Amino acid sequence: MAITQTQALPPQYVEDLQKDLGTQLTALTAAPLATDKFAPQVAGLDQAQKDAYTMATTTGQGIGAFQPYITQAGAYSGPTAYQPFMSPYQKDVIDATLKEYDTQAAAGLTGIGQQAAMSGNLGGGREGVMRAQYKNKSDMNRALLQSGLLQQGFTQANQLANQAFGQQQSLAQQVPQLYGADIGTLGSAGAIQQAQEQAGLDAIRERNRLRAYEPYERLGFQQTGVASIASGAPGQYQSMVQPNPTPLQNALGIAGVAGGLMTGYGDYLRGSKGIA
Repeated sequence: MAITQTQALPPQYVEDLQKDLGTQLTALTAAPLATDKFAPQVAGLDQAQKDAYTMATTTGQGIGAFQPYITQAGAYSGPTAYQPFMSPYQKDVIDATLKEYDTQAAAGLTGIGQQAAMSGNLGGGREGVMRAQYKNKSDMNRALLQSGLLQQGFTQANQLANQAFGQQQSLAQQVPQLYGADIGTLGSAGAIQQAQEQAGLDAIRERNRLRAYEPYERLGFQQTGVASIASGAPGQYQSMVQPNPTPLQNALGIAGVAGGLMTGYGDYLRGSKGIA
């Protein structure tokens, strides 16, 4: 008994379109996609960022900027800290004051002699007692005057040493903060420039990516059109190129286009041969 087989073949122009589509697909996928042209790139550090890093890691500017001031503050502490602040004219002042005191004390002794002569006791025991008492009191007053002048100079020098100690401590805090502000400003300015450069690299990468995917995009659009003609139903093409795709999205996009084209071409071959 004879078997009659009926095949529903597509129109010749559809068959031609499908063959052309298959030829283009084979040629397009024969060579690997040059992904290096749109591989992600990272903008390098801006010069301002490099300067900020250099400053931050340079001893005396970023690292240990406080150290010289702490060291100097240490020199202004301890039992001898007052010495650098002693007035260089203190000895001259004390010597001049004591010299004047001695002059006045000598005048006092002269007065005692005059009083003794007027009272008829010149050279007597009473005059000797008066001179001894005067001399003892004068020497004591002279010593008190000298010690007071020395104490005054020490107190003033010690206050200046304490003041310098506080100033160095303050600088130990302020100087690193000022350096830190400069470092932060350089880093921020450099980050702006780096971001601008990164945007340029991303734009170039996006341009190269669009160029590389253009043949696939065109072939995918053609596939949708051929499938619509062959099925008689309108098709809707969805672009595979999305803004800023990840490498994984790129790979999946290529695989999806190639897989869809191969599926359509396989359907065509089965239909042309009458295979259900």
